[in-house]
Amino acid sequence: MITTTKLASIPSMATMKRSYGLIPMVIEHTSRGERAYDIFSRLLKERIICINGAISDDTASVVVAQLLYLESENPSKPIHMYINSPGGVVTSGLAIYDTMQYIKSPVSTLCIGQAASMGSLLLTAGAKGKRRALPNARVMIHQPSGGASGQATDIAIQAEEILKCRKRLNSLYTKHTGQKIERIEQLLVVRRRIKERMRQLLRNREGHVVQGSGAPREATRKEQLLGSLQQASNHSSTPAEAAAHGRNLG
Repeated sequence: MITTTKLASIPSMATMKRSYGLIPMVIEHTSRGERAYDIFSRLLKERIICINGAISDDTASVVVAQLLYLESENPSKPIHMYINSPGGVVTSGLAIYDTMQYIKSPVSTLCIGQAASMGSLLLTAGAKGKRRALPNARVMIHQPSGGASGQATDIAIQAEEILKCRKRLNSLYTKHTGQKIERIEQLLVVRRRIKERMRQLLRNREGHVVQGSGAPREATRKEQLLGSLQQASNHSSTPAEAAAHGRNLG
């Protein structure tokens, strides 16, 4: 029997309360009577962890605690992590990543919906042979981003830090995918290259399109844009995109 009610005041579920507002409650009937669980606590009993929404310090705090608890229960039994996230704070994501690598329990990862940015790194951090994505899931990788402000020295320090962060993330993708670092760096700038092509295209008013055997006519900006995006997609197929079609990621 499953009923829906407002989430009780559970500190560890604060992030989920903000995300959902209403949390389903599962009522179990036993010989000793009834016991109610919020749905995520019930899933935790089955060693299932859900990462939904943006990855923040609050999210990391809950997920890290769940990972440590499940390892203490049974270090040799697998943990199943379901990811549907657009990404978030790098340091928060790395806290989850480091804990996944630290514990002895193997962690399988499954992408539902999307695993973008930091979410994609957590997806690749699963145990080898236990990383998967559902057929309509989307996986996206990109470079770390941020804004710099303050004095020139402050901006220089922040720029240096974000470059170090990019280098570190690239090395982690390389470690877990088996791809060469040059390939990872190339994939991470695909979106930037597409944007550059779009800008160049919108500035170029001399393009033409040939229809059949007729005379060429002037291409519209929309046609040029679609052609450029198609060309970019033909040269930017990635293992992450293959994963979005439901294949095992390895």
